[in-house]
Amino acid sequence: MAGSNFTEVPFFILSGFANQSELQVSLFLVFLFIYLFTVLGNLGLIILIRIDSKLHTPMYFFLSNLAFIDIFYSSTVTPKALVNFQSSQKTISFVGCFVQMYFFAGLVCSECFLLGSMAYDRYVAICNPLLYSVVMSQKLCNWLGIIPYMIGFTNSLVSICVISSLAFCDSSINHFFCDTTALLALSCVDAFNTEMVIFVLAGFTILSSLLIITVTYIAIISAILKIQSAEGRQKAFSTCASHLMGVTIFYGSLIFTYLQPDNTSSLTQAQVASVFYTIVIPMLNPLIYSLRNKDVKNALLRVIHKKLLP
Repeated sequence: MAGSNFTEVPFFILSGFANQSELQVSLFLVFLFIYLFTVLGNLGLIILIRIDSKLHTPMYFFLSNLAFIDIFYSSTVTPKALVNFQSSQKTISFVGCFVQMYFFAGLVCSECFLLGSMAYDRYVAICNPLLYSVVMSQKLCNWLGIIPYMIGFTNSLVSICVISSLAFCDSSINHFFCDTTALLALSCVDAFNTEMVIFVLAGFTILSSLLIITVTYIAIISAILKIQSAEGRQKAFSTCASHLMGVTIFYGSLIFTYLQPDNTSSLTQAQVASVFYTIVIPMLNPLIYSLRNKDVKNALLRVIHKKLLP
């Protein structure tokens, strides 16, 4: 079984949550509701930002990119999980498994660095408000939007390459989607070097992007504390509150899942955490960035009055 090809495992069985047979219908309905809410909420946010000219600013450019990522990385996992909840076989082809893992890992890594771009945007807006429109030019915004995808999918490609060098003795993945940690547990050869590569890549992605966010927010908080009026400080904090909330929830679940010394020993906990960041967080983001944002709520009211109440 130490060969380099995969003829021994033509497909995988996604056995996550399979032992809770009595919950399959309930899980299907919950996942379906959350997925529909995720797609409609994020798509609605993208459309609103696009049609309302007052939202054509760098902040909402990054927010529309975040909504785009949330739609597609949720879509790489949830539809297949919904099919498996209603199926007795719960299989996924070998190629399909690696394609799912590639796009999922690439989009998650992209979101990490996109959150860093959003933090930099808030830093410029609060620390250099008079130069904001000059610094955050369309060219810079485009690069800050493109670079996260470049880093994310390069990172994902390296992960796929190192995992594809393994041979697998078992086809039953103890997860509801093809995740790197669950696949590593199926290897029948010494996967220590591969685990270290995955650990380093995950650590680089999470810690480097989190460092960018932390440094920018230290500068932001320092600038806010220098504001004389309480009203001005409150307004400045409110512009960052949604982003900080989203960052805390997203990174908390990622760190719990991927930055553990021995990922394979805690696959059950990883399943629970991954449900949160693959299914729940993409649904929460439109709420976090919309309900706490007066500009978005006002834009929605303008659209309603313009389209429905001419």
